[in-house]
Amino acid sequence: MNLQEQIGALETGVDQLNQLIQVALAPKAAATAESPAEAVPEAGAAADVAAGVAVSSAPADVAVSPEPAELAAPGAGEKPTLSIARPAQNEITMTIGGQTVSLHPEQVGQLIEELANARASMTPEPPGGLPTGWRFVSTKNPVMAAQKQSNGDRLLVLRHTGHGWVPFTFSPEMVVQMYALLTQR
Repeated sequence: MNLQEQIGALETGVDQLNQLIQVALAPKAAATAESPAEAVPEAGAAADVAAGVAVSSAPADVAVSPEPAELAAPGAGEKPTLSIARPAQNEITMTIGGQTVSLHPEQVGQLIEELANARASMTPEPPGGLPTGWRFVSTKNPVMAAQKQSNGDRLLVLRHTGHGWVPFTFSPEMVVQMYALLTQR
């Protein structure tokens, strides 16, 4: 998959998540605009129609399904919540406001990449040290690639089994420090 296809796939994934959020918020907006007796059937119909739109615009391997009504209707003033489950080894499900999307390995990778790119521009930055109790999966002897940049920096790209390809740029001074750190006894 080339870069343009990857960008298109990421945009599709973001659009699907936005649709789920809109579907989750639509019943709430309809309920506030109508009397409580009229709002329940209308909200259910709107959610079904919106879910149908999300399914028809989604790639064939993405499943969008409504959850029971009691899960779909947050209380007054509550925001929809995100729930993540792993029903199978090669599947993750994400539920937002009662709408569930099933993601397979390629889509999970796309989501991780998109979230990492967004997180890189957010503040505050991740902690400078390793947090207590931090859980992680390490990759032993990862596949890697290196490139010398025109300014003397080195680009090192490591393939993590969970995060995918992760790029790092090091100044010449940092390369020396890293070498010393990795070779000390």
